Amino acid sequence: MQQKSSATEVIGTQPSAGDPRIGSMFGQDCLWASGLLLVLWLLYAFVFYEVWPNTGQDYVGLALAISGGLVLLFNSASIVAMIKHYSEDKEHIYGLDLHYQDLMQRAKR
Repeated sequence: MQQKSSATEVIGTQPSAGDPRIGSMFGQDCLWASGLLLVLWLLYAFVFYEVWPNTGQDYVGLALAISGGLVLLFNSASIVAMIKHYSEDKEHIYGLDLHYQDLMQRAKR
């Protein structure tokens, strides 16, 4: 008899949309993304606070403020867009991860 591999035994068994692991993974990703965005804002504020007295001219400080603000704006917008995209397609994104994670666990047995 031919023995089936564990990969062929579970083809088409991706986790369902109601899998609680998907919501948990999405929540963790949102939490990490929001936390790291907050850290980025705090780091930029700290650096700006420390550098401001050493700028000398007002236009140098203004250029730093504008460029730093643009970096924060675009980084914040990208994180918000990423979270929005993940929330719209989380079953596919996390379902695929969980599918292969389950395959690896079954292969170890």
